[in-house]
Amino acid sequence: MMWYNLAKAQSFMPTDGTEIAKQVDNLYGFLLITSFIACVLVIGGMIYFVHKYKRKSDNDKTAYISHNTTLEFLWSFIPLVIFLIVFAWGWYIYQDMRTMPKNAIEISVLGKQWAWEIEYKNGYKAVNEVVVPIGKDVKLLLAAQDVIHSFYVPSFRIKQDAVPGRYTALWFNANKLGEFHIFCTEYCGTSHSGMIGLLKVVTQEEFNSFMEKGQEEGQLPLVKRGEKLFALKACASCHSVDSPAVKVGPSLYKKFGSDEILEDGSKVAVDENYIRESILQPNAKIVKGYPRGIMPTFQGQINENELGALVEYVKSLSGK
Repeated sequence: MMWYNLAKAQSFMPTDGTEIAKQVDNLYGFLLITSFIACVLVIGGMIYFVHKYKRKSDNDKTAYISHNTTLEFLWSFIPLVIFLIVFAWGWYIYQDMRTMPKNAIEISVLGKQWAWEIEYKNGYKAVNEVVVPIGKDVKLLLAAQDVIHSFYVPSFRIKQDAVPGRYTALWFNANKLGEFHIFCTEYCGTSHSGMIGLLKVVTQEEFNSFMEKGQEEGQLPLVKRGEKLFALKACASCHSVDSPAVKVGPSLYKKFGSDEILEDGSKVAVDENYIRESILQPNAKIVKGYPRGIMPTFQGQINENELGALVEYVKSLSGK
């Protein structure tokens, strides 16, 4: 690990607050060391040969130099092996970063000009401050109200765009207590540089106290708000929520996390983005066996917070 410590000392990387951050630093350190060695070999070799074979008199003639098959093979094969190692290593880390763990604590994050609005399952809201327990998997469900934003925590080495019109997600498992900076790394307007926040990693006891306090100060839990809105919009008149029974539209009972077969025979995963699209653009994907044009669009009738609550309610019907 000597090369890793050297890379850390020279690069002045932020404190690594997750295991994935350490893996990213290891890969970065490997790239630094191999790049340095390659630079020494190429530039150093060039300087050596320029000095060794420089012309010493006007009568010197260039010697006939034939090729060397072994050298030509090695200077092509060795870099190829290094590139493949870097590719496989980076792919492994990327897969780890993008595979969302089951039973993670879910927190909704809404990016808007120019702040991060945080909402917990119990309905408690905060601005520019995320509080999570140490040693627990946390999934952030990102959305944007106006333009593209990008949620970035340098100490965790994670970054994900928040895009209008869809959900994106990232996850982490913090292994160090403390406060870590949050930045927006996508230029989003006049006060882009001021769109910063804090991610606080606390003990489980402190997190439980925080959630209890938040419940006292907060609104209805997300699921309850979604259930109330579901009834207000008369969604239950077309969709079953407590059984697979078919009404005008498909049943939503235990639907989240499964696959739907569409009218063209293709399959689609019932996830947050599918639910969102079905609410705002109901004719985009029609479930097989159901007529087109029956469900009205709710585009412009509900805001991002209400949409998130509806999605959370449909997710709760799966019983997971």
